Amino acid sequence: MRIKNYFTTSRSINDLEYDKRSSIIRNPDGSVVFEMNNVIVPKHWSQVATDIIAQKYFRKAGVPKSLKKVFEEGVPEWLQRSEIDSVRLNVLDEKEMYSGECDSRQVFNRLAGCWTYWGWKYKYFDTEEDAKNFYNELFFMLAMQFSAPNSPQWFNTGLHWAYGITGPSQGHFYVDPDSGELTRSTDAYSHCQPHACFIQSVSDDLVNEGGIMDLWVREARLFKYGSGTGSNFSGIRGSGENLSGGGKSSGLMSFLKIGDRSAGAIKSGGTTRRAAKMVVLDLDHPDIEEFINWKVVEEEKVAALVAGSKTLNYHLNKILSACDSVHPENDGTNKATNKVLAQAVRDARRAYIPENYIERVIQLAKLGFKEIFIPTYDTDWNSESYVTVSGQNSNNSVRATNDFMKAVEMDSDWNLYWRTELQKSKAENRAPGPAKVLKARKLWDDISYSAWACADPGIQFHTTINEWHTCPAGGEIKASNPCSEYMFLDDTACNLASLNLVKFYDFESEKFNVDAFRHAARLWTVVLEISVLMAQFPSSRIASLSYDYRTLGLGYANLGALLMILGIPYDSPEALSLTGCITAILHMKAYATSAEMARELGPFSKFEENRENMLRVIRNHKRAAFNSNKKEYEGLSINPMGINKRYCIDDDLLDAARKDAEEALALGEKFGYRNAQVTVIAPTGTIGLLMDCDTTGVEPDFALVKFKKLAGGGYFKIINESVPPALKKLGYSDSEIDDIIKYTKGYGSLIGCPHINPQNLSDKGFTMEVIKQIEKSLPGVFDISFAFNKYTLGASFCKNVLGFTDEQLDDFNFNILKALGYTKEQIEEANDYICGTMTIEGAPHLKEEHYSIFDCASKCGKKGTRFISPEAHIRIMAAAQPFISGAISKTINLPNQASVEDMKKAYMMSWSLGLKSNALYRDGSKLSQPLNRIADDLGDFELEEKSDITVTATSDIVKVAERIIHRYIAKRRKLPYRRKGYTQKAKIGNHSVYIRTGEYDNGQLGEIFVDMHREGAAFRSLMNCFAIAVSLGLQHGVPLEEFVDAFVYTRFEPNGIIIGNPNIKMATSIIDYIFRELAVTYLSRTDLAHIPDEEIRISPVDSLAKLDKDKDIEYYEERIYSERIVEEKVKPPKETSVTVDHSIPVSIVAAPNGNGGHKAKIEEAIMKGYTGDICQECGQVTMVRNGTCLKCMSCGSTSGCS
Repeated sequence: MRIKNYFTTSRSINDLEYDKRSSIIRNPDGSVVFEMNNVIVPKHWSQVATDIIAQKYFRKAGVPKSLKKVFEEGVPEWLQRSEIDSVRLNVLDEKEMYSGECDSRQVFNRLAGCWTYWGWKYKYFDTEEDAKNFYNELFFMLAMQFSAPNSPQWFNTGLHWAYGITGPSQGHFYVDPDSGELTRSTDAYSHCQPHACFIQSVSDDLVNEGGIMDLWVREARLFKYGSGTGSNFSGIRGSGENLSGGGKSSGLMSFLKIGDRSAGAIKSGGTTRRAAKMVVLDLDHPDIEEFINWKVVEEEKVAALVAGSKTLNYHLNKILSACDSVHPENDGTNKATNKVLAQAVRDARRAYIPENYIERVIQLAKLGFKEIFIPTYDTDWNSESYVTVSGQNSNNSVRATNDFMKAVEMDSDWNLYWRTELQKSKAENRAPGPAKVLKARKLWDDISYSAWACADPGIQFHTTINEWHTCPAGGEIKASNPCSEYMFLDDTACNLASLNLVKFYDFESEKFNVDAFRHAARLWTVVLEISVLMAQFPSSRIASLSYDYRTLGLGYANLGALLMILGIPYDSPEALSLTGCITAILHMKAYATSAEMARELGPFSKFEENRENMLRVIRNHKRAAFNSNKKEYEGLSINPMGINKRYCIDDDLLDAARKDAEEALALGEKFGYRNAQVTVIAPTGTIGLLMDCDTTGVEPDFALVKFKKLAGGGYFKIINESVPPALKKLGYSDSEIDDIIKYTKGYGSLIGCPHINPQNLSDKGFTMEVIKQIEKSLPGVFDISFAFNKYTLGASFCKNVLGFTDEQLDDFNFNILKALGYTKEQIEEANDYICGTMTIEGAPHLKEEHYSIFDCASKCGKKGTRFISPEAHIRIMAAAQPFISGAISKTINLPNQASVEDMKKAYMMSWSLGLKSNALYRDGSKLSQPLNRIADDLGDFELEEKSDITVTATSDIVKVAERIIHRYIAKRRKLPYRRKGYTQKAKIGNHSVYIRTGEYDNGQLGEIFVDMHREGAAFRSLMNCFAIAVSLGLQHGVPLEEFVDAFVYTRFEPNGIIIGNPNIKMATSIIDYIFRELAVTYLSRTDLAHIPDEEIRISPVDSLAKLDKDKDIEYYEERIYSERIVEEKVKPPKETSVTVDHSIPVSIVAAPNGNGGHKAKIEEAIMKGYTGDICQECGQVTMVRNGTCLKCMSCGSTSGCS
């Protein structure tokens, strides 16, 4: 092949400017996770890109200080690989023999050099000049952030070629390019693992090759080197299905949970990122219902662990404190005499704390314990709570055929089949008998609810995928990689690379550089093809099939930023046409290059048996570029979205797309293709940050304001880099742009700030040194309060000058600004000035008709209200999909308020527009993200200061009430003259006790009589007076619950075994017995009885009758003595009129809201557009959705494939 210079025609790679920097990644508490000094990177790179290459892609050890070239016949000296120069190395001290990479040029050289070396050896270049041009162009594009390969290339490629690094074989295989023979690898790096995406088969076998346990081994080989994998598990028998030995299968889910644990234990390279895997299941599998709801149930377990651990910790320590609350001479562990303990025990029982734990703590108190440690859990992805549950290390998808989708539309039946029955029926050439029949809409409802509740499962549209399949002779496409962009045959692999679209936009001419884009697409198609040649694979079958089909995954990033720069709203018809044009150019140029390589090297080995189908698919790609009549498409059930010429903003782009489509088809018809697939749209998580992209793949920006790291730690907050050029293109002046930018990202300074400024702070005792320190930190914070902490101000200053205590400073919720006397309004106004509003809405000078250009996937900042609709996400995917061999890894974002019906509509729309897969993400659907759940459930159960709010005559009580006030009103309610009730006789010890009750007409208890001993005995008289007092309380409205809580467990003699009562068998006193009996009979308090619930016998009188609230009740007199406040959950109000007695003031008390440290951080993160997840690598809260995965905006950690 001939390779011409394009980027390096007038500029040598030696002329590029570089800078020396430091890279530091810190935990939120300031501790250093990673630090590297003297990092050399291109001068124009951001600090985030610097941190990523230093922390993730530099080889940290094993790079020898002395190297020598290895002579190979026919290989130019400049291209020869290197190995250790032992003679020179042995002269050095042992510690100086080896080091790590610290210069980005080392990485660019080993990548470009390794690709060129393998390309030269196997005749991909016509001349040595072509090879040199190839090396220079790739080096330039890497350094200038035009493009980047997937992460495993950065991890592994060129280590053997550049440094002679080897290692023990890990069980990999490769096909020898010279002989075509399958070969077992003898070491880990001479043939590296550059592929990011794998699809692996799994058979219904436990331990043999290709079976379930073998899959976990193969997955481990991939995860170790930074790759991801997906499998369709539909061949494994369902729960209860017959085994050959006569037993029953434990079912698919038991094995999935094992595999999930296995994946969770592995990180690629030990530190780089967590395992990435996809689990796919057909919708006719007998375990499909359990699979769909898998993650919903597991998330509920996490919620129970988090809430339960905090509740347990709170109540047990409260009981322990209560035991120590009395005078030392008194017995603090006696519930009868220690009222504080009795109340603590009651509260614990109401919170369902186990009785044995309550008693255990009281015993510990007797032994002198003052505090007990109960571990509490949180919803961080890496926390112990998530480790204890399954399903957290994979993306789940269900496989939907057109038959299923039509069954949903028609509300038809849907059959589930035993796996063994499918095999038997196929062998016997008959229709299979269903194991279970259910409505398709039942499954559809389950899928939609599960996606609404926990963002899984996604849907892969099986029929659409296979109608665009280039090689059906090899079998059906059944699964995908973890992010759903690579879809091909089982046991194949794909390596990815992406082009940064903004780099191909000429800001001076305001045109997209088609020639540069075509040139880059051609070169990177060759790079990915060479990577197949030099690669090793985790199994012999994957090595063989990947060599036979040679699938590639070229894509792009930064489409959302390009649209913004061009002034095109993401949800506009123009955006759809532009997306179609650019994707078509990339895709068709890649296929044309593949045909060009086929001319020189021959087509892939399985091309001829798939020739007709492959050319049919290419013709359909071409028809979409020409927006042909729907009837012209071949073999498609759902026609794709073609490029609408009417909305093309640049005719040159459309002409280029159509010309490339014609060329790709013509060359393929003549020479065939070197590769079965050539393109995907990957999530570009880590490499997107490495290229300083504002957006990834086809995604819009998640928020306008990002927070990137400074050299030396912390964050640097910047506005989306596409906003200024977009504003300039829209015609705004420099001064207007400056005002808009400052409105959005703030001034980052105390100078001129209202309320909180140098003068004001000086008056409060701040020295100039401290003020300078605050000023220095302000550009990197996203809330002003984050600059006012003990780390910035200094602990000694906070204590000695400001007078704060260590306890205050160590409290994460302690707000120094509030403690200094600033009001909430003053802090917010200062925050808007310093940190900005983080939204463009309401910015000075900006016209409302331009708002849509800057819309993002989520609301921006506190004041932002706009976001891109789910339908816009789906349509932009539909515009790109007709020009992609694989699929698109993208998250379809929905707001928190989205309903389950909205999920169904998004799924159905995706299918109807011809998408191959779909992943929905409702904001707040994950435990670690929704703000409202954290506030409600994960607080520390501490009441905030009570704030009385008087409800005025015009207030709607139903809407504002968070507590219901129970007033004890001295209205003595008359009992009827003829009363119902019952008499219960029992014996306690030698004492006979008669309890007689009197009831109101509705069954409510109104009086009690207690008879015992002979007439005139003092004890009898005391009990009689006690019964009268209780009766008066009941008639004045004191709830029976109050008496029960107060007197149960009272201890004095006589006590012991109860004879004659069917429900109560033991009592600590007569009083304890009386109120146990009343509680069981009138309150259904079965917890106070001593026999099973179903055996409890009650009075013949129906004591559970509902209160007759409408009946007129006669009272003696009314006098208010006291009132109390009890918490009660209030259901959403109905449209009803409420009459308020204006003469009675009602006090509303704020609901409890205990704020934990994690909650405050997550609240701020979500407010700024992040998901709220905490990065497992650097501990920061700067995680964003990226395709179906997550990435960290600080360190670049990602759960995806690239």
